[in-house]
Parts: sequence; structure tokens; C-alpha cells
Amino acid sequence: MIANAPLIQSETMLQPLGRSLVISMYAATQSLRIYPVENTTVQNALREVHRIITRLIEREAMVSLRAVGDFLFLNDARLRLDLSDYGAFSFLHDTLARHGIGQVEFTAGLTHRDLAPFLSLPPQDEGSEEPFHRFITRLAATPAEHILLQPVRALQEAYEEEEGHAREVAKRTYFQSVHVAREVLTDARMGRAVNLRRVKRAVQSIVDQVLNNETTMIGMTALRDHDEYTFTHSVNVCIFSVVLGQKLGLEKVQLYELGLGALFHDVGKQRIDADIVNKPGGLDEYEWSQMQRHPVEGLLMLFSMKGLTEIPYRAMLMAYEHHMKTDFSGYPRNSRTRQPTLYSRIVATVDGFDAATSKRSYQQQPWPADEVLREMRDNPGRGYDALLVKAFINVTGVFPVGTLAILDTHELAVVVSRNPDPAHIHQPIVKIISDASGMMLAEPLSADLSEIDPVTGGPVRSIIKTVDPDSYAIRVSDYFV
Repeated sequence: MIANAPLIQSETMLQPLGRSLVISMYAATQSLRIYPVENTTVQNALREVHRIITRLIEREAMVSLRAVGDFLFLNDARLRLDLSDYGAFSFLHDTLARHGIGQVEFTAGLTHRDLAPFLSLPPQDEGSEEPFHRFITRLAATPAEHILLQPVRALQEAYEEEEGHAREVAKRTYFQSVHVAREVLTDARMGRAVNLRRVKRAVQSIVDQVLNNETTMIGMTALRDHDEYTFTHSVNVCIFSVVLGQKLGLEKVQLYELGLGALFHDVGKQRIDADIVNKPGGLDEYEWSQMQRHPVEGLLMLFSMKGLTEIPYRAMLMAYEHHMKTDFSGYPRNSRTRQPTLYSRIVATVDGFDAATSKRSYQQQPWPADEVLREMRDNPGRGYDALLVKAFINVTGVFPVGTLAILDTHELAVVVSRNPDPAHIHQPIVKIISDASGMMLAEPLSADLSEIDPVTGGPVRSIIKTVDPDSYAIRVSDYFV
């Protein structure tokens, strides 16, 4: 067995408690900024933090929150980030960093009254020296007990600073773009005016990040959230389209136009009955005919939407043409001969890939990414542009980012980047997350699968097969965010 079951079970049980702790600390801090400590809202918030900590102490005998790089750890378990709690995680992480705190430990005997002085201390002045010393000096002057603090270690502060900053910017861009997509598509469904300024800023940010930090932005697409599929799918298609457009040599202004249309490619679904769009099973003939209307509805929505006069017609055509297929066997049907635009064929390619590799209401078991690419390449009946599929594989690699694989060493690894050498497109860069016996590693190891063993002359490691992360209770996005 590859995975270590007891370790995975323990970490899985810590995740919801860890998330609840971070969110409750954030809520208590915000309450303390608004109300005096005696206020009922504040007291209830503090009691909730205390309740969660007490439960963790009973389970784990200790409660330690630790900031390492961009991540938060509860005891030794890295807390997994969800789209919905990004704000709370970011706030707590940034607050600890601002005060130079590397670790907070809550010990037995803690009361909810001990928490108020810790959570209500004023923010550290920017640029002040020795922030950690100043913080603990202030805390020592309060009645707080049973809270132990440790400073950020020098090595942690220097932890791949440049790479960490780039990842943080990419992460912020991704989550903000998902938020904008949610806002825009919801407004479109409700018939409200769309905030185009925010849409344009989001697309411009994605283009900038792809141009400056392509690998990390591709990694963000591994954050596929079933509950947020409509919105993450729109953003993922935008990112992949811009990446592929860049590969094809499009200029920045063209990439913006492509990204704008890609973000809106499925907007027509907002005019389709939600029960049909989200139906768990297959569609009957009537429901399928309704679903096939969404490209036309998308074109009409974009054409008539107030403030969209600045959107190029090609962006509107992406919504209309992305399901036509190269042999025109798709939809909508056209009586006249036409040639879908390059932009539409790009969106069709990446839309098909992201949809097939994501969990959806009617697809609880997504296809492995390498199998999807193989099917798109080898089956002309799928209707994709063969040259664009080949270019897309050159962008993603044979094993795209987020693929979970078993190596011939029996180690478990997550693909984190395609190999920059086109000759080794089938040998990606991975993070090894378990050893040969199935024990999960405390710190993943980076490995280039094109590395040659000088003794045998063959690769040091190779992929045997790809596997479903859910079968191993692993979220591959943990290795990108």
C-alpha cells in the first residue's frame, strides 16, 4: 500500500479543526477591533476559539500554529486552503509575519480570557525593529497565560523569498479572479449591470502573471473546487488560453483580448435553467437541446450587455464558437460555411481539457489529465484542432501540473512543472511526497525526472502510472498554495 493510513487519517481529522481555529481567531480579532472586550459578540467569539483549542488539546495534547513560508501548520499538519477561507488564512499568516512570530503554542489551562490580550494587541508599526521582542514585551504586560510564542527563524525568513513572493502574487491573482468571475456571472444571471472595470483588471492581472510567472499560474489551475466549478473553470480556461496564446506568439494586447473572451466563454449558461446545468445525471433530449443553446445565449448576452461596447467581436465569437468542433458536428449548427476563429479554437481546446479533468455535478470521477490529453490528440472525433492540441501538450507536458503519479521507485509524486526541455516533455518536475514504503514525507523533495543515473545510463526515476488523488486522501493543490 502506498499511502500510510494512520498518518493520513490523523491529518484528515486535523484539517477541519485547523480551519475552524483559523476562522474563529480571525472572527474574534475582527470583533475586538469593533467592540469592547465585555461585548457579548466578543465574548462569544473568544469562547469559540477556546472551545476549538480545548478540543485540540484533548485530541493532540498540544496546539501549535506554525508559519513556514507561505503555509500554516497545525502541529505537524499543513492546513489546506479553500477558496472560502482564503481571507482568514491570509490575515492570520500576515499578522504573525508582521510581528515576527514563527509559532504560537496554546497549553493546557488556557481560558478564553487569556485569548483577548493576545488577539487584541495593536498591529506592529511598519518598519519597527525587533517586532517579535516588542510584541512579547507588550503581551507580558497583560494577564494572558498559557500562550507561548517563538520567533521566525532566520532560515524561514529567507525561505526562497523571491519564489515565495511570486507564488503569493500568483495566488492572490487567482483567488481575486475567481471572486470577480463569481460576481460577474452572478450579476449576469440576475440581470444586473456587470462591473467591467473589475473584469478587465482581473484579465490584465492574469496576462501579466502568465508573462512573468507562467509555471506558478499554471499550478494555480490545480485548485479545482467542485462547489466553485463554474467560477474556477472560467478562470482556468482564461489562464490556459493565455498560456497557449503566448506559446503561439500572440502579443500582450492580443492575449488580453483572448483572456477576456475565455473568461466569458460560458456566460450563456447563466440563461439556462440551473437544474439542467447542475443535473447530476445525463440529460434527456429536451434538456440537451436547452444546454446547446448556451453558446448563442452567450453571444447575445455579451452583445447586449451594457458597457461591453469596448469588448472586441472576437471575444463574443469565443462564446458562440467554442463547441462547434473542427468538423462542425458540434453546436450551434450553422447553415453557412464558416471557419471558427483561432481564439475560439484555443478556448475549445483548453475548455475541453479543464472540464474533463475537473469534478462536476455529473462527473464525480474526473479523467486523469494524461489520458485526457491522449484522447484529445488521438481521437479526431473529439473535434479539436490537432495543431493546437499538440501545442497545448507542449505547454502542459504529457503529465500536466497536479498529476499524482507512482514512480518506479514506488515513491508517490505530484507533478509541479513541465520539463523546460522540449526533448523531455514526458519527464516533468515533481515533488516526491512519500517514500518507497508509503510513509508521507514531512518535507516534499523536488526531483527532475529527466535526471540520468550515471551507473545505469537510464533515468533515476520514471512514472509507472498516474493515480486518483482522492484514493490516497491527497489534495494535490496543497503543493502549490
